[in-house]
Amino acid sequence: MTTMAAEKTNTKGGTRYMVELALMTAIIFIMAFTPLGYLRTPGISITFLTVPVAVGAMILGPAGGAACGLAFGITSLMQCFGMSPMGAMLLSINPFGTAVTCIVPRVLEGFLCGLVFKGVRSKKKNLAYFIGGLTCPVLNTVLYMSSLVLFFYNTEYIQGFVETLGVSNPLTFVAAFVGAQGAIEAAVCTVVSAAVARALAAALKSV
Repeated sequence: MTTMAAEKTNTKGGTRYMVELALMTAIIFIMAFTPLGYLRTPGISITFLTVPVAVGAMILGPAGGAACGLAFGITSLMQCFGMSPMGAMLLSINPFGTAVTCIVPRVLEGFLCGLVFKGVRSKKKNLAYFIGGLTCPVLNTVLYMSSLVLFFYNTEYIQGFVETLGVSNPLTFVAAFVGAQGAIEAAVCTVVSAAVARALAAALKSV
């Protein structure tokens, strides 16, 4: 009897997990292809897709965060096929490097965000949602720009930005290229992610 009850609970929990993951993935795809997902700028765009990735990581754990990050990465790669001028240019220069840059950093950011949230929550529950919300956009910027520099810094395209910005090395390029955009992205995503994840966690706990 106990075994049957446990199996029923596990099945129900697994089903709910998959439904929640599917919902977060759907939100990511909807945001990616509507004005909700990006604030377009001449260089690197400000993205708000780190919000559902962070929420997924905090609600569903590191594996769920990685899955949400993968969805983000896939949509980012899809943007390179005519929707993002910069993405299209990178794709024409190095398709493999573009795929890695679009996908791998996003998977890692979701996974690591889930780990950070889990670690902080075990000690500082009230602070965990803020830290989790901040971790995702910061990791998105750091990991994406690291991959961009690794694969494209020495290309003529990126060197054009380097010359325009008047910088002399990869580190100063990243700082100048991200600039205020990165700060805006981090601030918005931190506040929204923390609020949504906290509300969702409370709502799901009561179900």
